[in-house]
Amino acid sequence: MTRSRIAWQDLLFGLFLVAVAAAALIATRHLVVGNAADMGPGYMPRVVSFGLLGFGLFFCARGARRAGPAIVPVQIRPLLAVLGAVGVFALTAERLGLAIASVVTVILAGFATREGRLRETVPFALLLSCAAAILFIKVLALPVPLWPR
Repeated sequence: MTRSRIAWQDLLFGLFLVAVAAAALIATRHLVVGNAADMGPGYMPRVVSFGLLGFGLFFCARGARRAGPAIVPVQIRPLLAVLGAVGVFALTAERLGLAIASVVTVILAGFATREGRLRETVPFALLLSCAAAILFIKVLALPVPLWPR
């Protein structure tokens, strides 16, 4: 693996955090902030945004100061598998219910790696689906359909 004079991963991550913090600060600029004793609706978004900004600047400085590994090229298979799994879950969770949608999502996400095997992914998907049902429906009592209507 080649080394770069700049730690690009840290620098780009820091720039991403700075951009998210700036967007949040701009989006919440009209909210009343208040103070610690009397918090307005803009208080916590502003506090979190400044925290993100601080972390972003830290990572930018760290990335610019030290050498790091070169960034590996983007692999399309994991990107498409994970994005597709999230998209399928978003489109099917209400129609198919949490149980089926979560199983399908985990199986699709399993295609992100060449090492994934269906005989390992399916039991894992079933286990995660049961855990999600217990957590979201029983423990948190969210009005999420478990099965298709």
